[in-house]
Amino acid sequence: MSKIKALIRKRPKSDPSKAISVNSDNQNTNIDAASKGHTVNTPIEQTRWNGWGNININKKVSAHGAKLIKSHIGKTKKLSSVSLQQVLKTVPKSRLPVAMTELDTVSVDNEVRLRHARGQSFPDWIAMHGGDFEAFPDGVAFPESTADVETLLKLASEHDLIVIPFGGGTSVAGHINPQKGSRPVLTIAMSKMDQLIDLDSESQIATFGAGTQGPAVEAQLDEYGYRLGHYPQSWELSTLGGWIAARSSGQQSLGYGRIEQMFAGGTLVTPQGVLNIADIPASAAGPDLREMMMGTEGRAGIFTEVKMRVQSQPEEELFKVAFLPNWEAGKEVLRQAVQKNIRLSMLRLSNAVETDAHLHLGTTPSQFMAISTYLKARGLSSKKVMLTYGVSGDKAQNKLALTQFNKLLKQQGSVTGKITDIMGSVWAHGRFKFPYLRGTLWGKGIMVDTFETATNWNNIDEQMAQMQEAVKKSLADEGENVMAFTHISHVYKQGASLYTTYFFRAAKDHASTLSRWQKIKHAASSSLANGTATISHQHGVGRDHAPYLAAEKGKLGIQVTSDMLKSLDPEQRMNPGVLIKE
Repeated sequence: MSKIKALIRKRPKSDPSKAISVNSDNQNTNIDAASKGHTVNTPIEQTRWNGWGNININKKVSAHGAKLIKSHIGKTKKLSSVSLQQVLKTVPKSRLPVAMTELDTVSVDNEVRLRHARGQSFPDWIAMHGGDFEAFPDGVAFPESTADVETLLKLASEHDLIVIPFGGGTSVAGHINPQKGSRPVLTIAMSKMDQLIDLDSESQIATFGAGTQGPAVEAQLDEYGYRLGHYPQSWELSTLGGWIAARSSGQQSLGYGRIEQMFAGGTLVTPQGVLNIADIPASAAGPDLREMMMGTEGRAGIFTEVKMRVQSQPEEELFKVAFLPNWEAGKEVLRQAVQKNIRLSMLRLSNAVETDAHLHLGTTPSQFMAISTYLKARGLSSKKVMLTYGVSGDKAQNKLALTQFNKLLKQQGSVTGKITDIMGSVWAHGRFKFPYLRGTLWGKGIMVDTFETATNWNNIDEQMAQMQEAVKKSLADEGENVMAFTHISHVYKQGASLYTTYFFRAAKDHASTLSRWQKIKHAASSSLANGTATISHQHGVGRDHAPYLAAEKGKLGIQVTSDMLKSLDPEQRMNPGVLIKE
């Protein structure tokens, strides 16, 4: 046994009372500050029951930032919000059989059930603030081992239960919501399976419990000098199992890869038995089970232990910002950088509208004026775009990469300097704060949501124009304006992702506001369902995107996927309605 394996096995189990701390709004929330020294998940009771994240963290919005948004959408009015106690009174009696409620791993407590009833999609927020949850799980199980999950699925079959896997509860596409029906619903929460189990330092394979959240993943690896490097916007709360089930992508995917490059194998408990996926580096022996099981979104079974490809901690990691004259110049820098194999860890390009919005939202008026004056003096106009980029590795590699990249930037007329370097550091320290801004804006009656896609380079501009235009016109029948802007957040030699954020006004009540969102969502999704772009680059399909999946997969592709899922779950009790629209 290696020294590392011995250390892991001797380490005591985590103490749930020692919660992961993420610093407050006026402090740094970079990866080091958010993860080092902590090896357990954030307890769900320390997260907001009707919003995002830690109850002690808030994200302020600048007055001139809110003013900019309102100049596009008009004056706003705040929606009312129900209390936790009001919603608890609506939770019905559990329908689970006595054989289930007597298990130590299962809770039928009303608040536990409520806190596992919804995710983070816009309809979820409407339900949580309006009070109409529609349905609750009848019980929530907290397994501590693969054997526990096997037992739970066997009992679910015996008692004809619906089963919903639950990771960090961060789904924005309707993955984890119980549906009304005659069969009781058991949600299986993976939060107690949150430990580093094994670390093969020679092959650089780390085995984790699939319920381990992002900060706990990095904290435990850091003890031994390693890093996974998967940082989605939801990193604070989302889990390894969720990343794999929804084919997640992290902010630094250019350097570390998407989750499919990191996932080496593991254990999937299905209604038909346990599927062990070997962590072989490469194979020509038929279809790849790893690829087949990734993206199954709880329909095939539940990941319990996962083997991840990790790497040594980088000697140096830097994030910088540059401004370019226009979108075309920025896009050309991105395309050339990735196709020339320049060793960067991330590239993110905001279009002109998003650039202006970020400069307003992320600064004080005096800071905004100073930056704007500086950029104008350097010859940039209102068409300017902001490019955020990073390097991660040893200092010599980073120096070479930055030298190569700076050459591309100069060719396209970039503006860089001390101010932009500071902006890069500010972005790094606040990179996981954006979800908190949603709650702040909600309190002002400003509704915000996002959607994302990916397409080839030759379709980037047309696709962005189509989906932004569709969103802006989606509420024309109500005389409402929608503000929308887009950035490229992940790049590939073939193409890139497009990530759009949009704002609209709350209506007179929750139901009318949800109706507005549904119109926008349909317009956005329809603009993507064209066979040349994906309905989801990183958020998964869930229920919200399922009606549009056939445009990407085709009728036969949907049938093949459905047949595969039924082979592992013939009774279709695992998360029905998710991924494949029944």
